Amino acid sequence: MIHKSSFIESNAKIGKDVKIGPFCFIGPNVELGDEVELISNVHIEGNTKIGKKTKIFPFASIGTAPQDLKYKGEKNSLEIGENNVIREYVTINPGTTGGGNKTVIGNNCLLMISSHVAHDCKLGNNVVIANNVPLGGHVTIEDSVVIGGNSAVQQFTRIGRLAMIGGMTGVLKDVIPFGLSFGNRNYLKGINLIGLRRKKYDNKKIIELDQAYKKIFSSNNLQENVEKINGEYKENELVQEVTNFIEKDKKRPICTPLSE
Repeated sequence: MIHKSSFIESNAKIGKDVKIGPFCFIGPNVELGDEVELISNVHIEGNTKIGKKTKIFPFASIGTAPQDLKYKGEKNSLEIGENNVIREYVTINPGTTGGGNKTVIGNNCLLMISSHVAHDCKLGNNVVIANNVPLGGHVTIEDSVVIGGNSAVQQFTRIGRLAMIGGMTGVLKDVIPFGLSFGNRNYLKGINLIGLRRKKYDNKKIIELDQAYKKIFSSNNLQENVEKINGEYKENELVQEVTNFIEKDKKRPICTPLSE
């Protein structure tokens, strides 16, 4: 079902049972999977691929040129997975040469009103980004992350799996998997115990993770603290995920608890 007021370039690929409401624009290199729904006034251009059953609300702008002064029109792309909900006024940009020329969003994500996904971002599955949240370029958001409204994520920041960011938080430092992060300039508040229990992780492993968290952040020397506990929790995949995250990019600052 395609409304007669919408304009679709002839080379665009439109899947089965796609619904395109009034006043939408679909560029020539766009690919819409089966059962995608564009409610109305949606603009999609560039080398953009959108997976099946994704639903996009009015005034979203998808695939327009990166907001990066270094971008000179080189070929790039944007890939959005399946079953996503993209609400009103969301903007999503494709990649740049400096980030592999590609922006990627996984499956089952919810991007609320006026959120922004900048060039070269990588979002996993089941990510929730609340209203008015901008992600700077090259941000990595792992699976099942929740970011509260009116927060802002600085470029190149990493947020680990199942982390939660409180509303109105300025995220300048990387947040470990399962971390709770808050503040005008983000700090760690502890472990996302509720989220872990909802995912049905073994209670013993959650307790061990909480113990390891306290040891890792017992001083400012995170690398030394990680080395001390590496053998202690080698059977606990949750602890290993946190330590691997910290060790993966030693140049990036890691969000830590407030000093008492």
